[in-house]
Amino acid sequence: MSTTTRDVSVFGDGISYFNQAADLLELDSSMRRILTHPSRQIIFSIPFQRDTGDFEVYTGYRVQYNFARGPAKGGIRYHPGVTLDEVTALAFWMTWKCAVVDLPFGGGKGGVTCDPSQLSTNELERITRRYAAELVEVVGPDKDVPAPDVNTTPQIMAWFMDTYSMHVRQNVPGVVTGKPLEIGGSRGRTEATGRGVTICALDQMAAMGLDPKKVSIVVQGFGNVGMYAAKLFAERGCKVVGISDVTGAYYNDKGIDIAHAVEYVGANRTLDGFKGGDKISNSELLTSDCDVLVPAALEKVFTVENASKVKAKLIVEGANGPTTPEADRIFNEKGIVVIPDIMANAGGVTVSYFEWAQDRMGYFWKESEVNARLEETLLENLHQLQKLAKTHNTTLRVAAYQLAIDRVVRTSKLRGIYA
Repeated sequence: MSTTTRDVSVFGDGISYFNQAADLLELDSSMRRILTHPSRQIIFSIPFQRDTGDFEVYTGYRVQYNFARGPAKGGIRYHPGVTLDEVTALAFWMTWKCAVVDLPFGGGKGGVTCDPSQLSTNELERITRRYAAELVEVVGPDKDVPAPDVNTTPQIMAWFMDTYSMHVRQNVPGVVTGKPLEIGGSRGRTEATGRGVTICALDQMAAMGLDPKKVSIVVQGFGNVGMYAAKLFAERGCKVVGISDVTGAYYNDKGIDIAHAVEYVGANRTLDGFKGGDKISNSELLTSDCDVLVPAALEKVFTVENASKVKAKLIVEGANGPTTPEADRIFNEKGIVVIPDIMANAGGVTVSYFEWAQDRMGYFWKESEVNARLEETLLENLHQLQKLAKTHNTTLRVAAYQLAIDRVVRTSKLRGIYA
């Protein structure tokens, strides 16, 4: 790995993309300074008792990046690699992700530096409840609305909601989204991010003259986003030739039986030992033969080292921040179209918005209605940024940031800066 790839922070990558669009918008220096600083960064200790009786202390984070368009919105991740820089970058991206699909939210993100695979269910509950208790004063339906992210689940959201509700002495389902249906969750939420990836990909394929039934697709990551995206691609007649998870990647140029892969993971928890394709490394999967490539794992998988080897015509970013600015420039030079993360994976936050709205009015929609509203929202905004990219002869990523930044700036100027 080069010094550039290793040393530049994830937040630094986000700022680089922001500046490209801000230059085209001729954004003034004062507004740039405001929008490149988070409104609030919270760091705290989470002491908790292991099942053995011993105590440990983890670190919790919550970054509320911007409130101009509404309460902060963003997930909570449990991962050993969680840092303040990463959480700040993700909150920064959530600001633009909510704005690019025109939701009445700002950006937020949270996390705990822990390895949930090494924790029991009871230990996870104790960590979650302590994390929620530390944030009671700064979260809420009109302040900051967390959601699931890496290694967090509807059950974890249920514990968070219950803890908050007990502290404020009333039932508040709208404090989080991504909850179980029984306590105010929305139908269609679990599949929403993967469904959004598929909706955006199929629309862009049509714009590029690619026949869905003739393309080959690789999906890197087989968690919630990648698995549902692969499943929905297969249901639309696309040939998925590669999939992967932390145990390795599997490639089959004749097509992988995605329904079988989903069943296999359901039974075995991972793809380890899957026989539906030749096992290759995750790095090899990213440069394998395919027309469409969906990175749906963690950040910085496309770097200056591997970008020139990518063979796909279209990249659809199911993950947050999978492409470094250096890799993005290489993709642009090669003519590879990239639907950026803030657009491609906005399906999850869009249905989170629907859940928040349903909780607040106490009326819940059918799944078909949720899915129809999701597709309408995503395509309406994707078409706007496609048009913007064509008008300004720029990439979809720059156009997405232009659209999002312009919406946040307009709102900020209308509200004024309280100083």
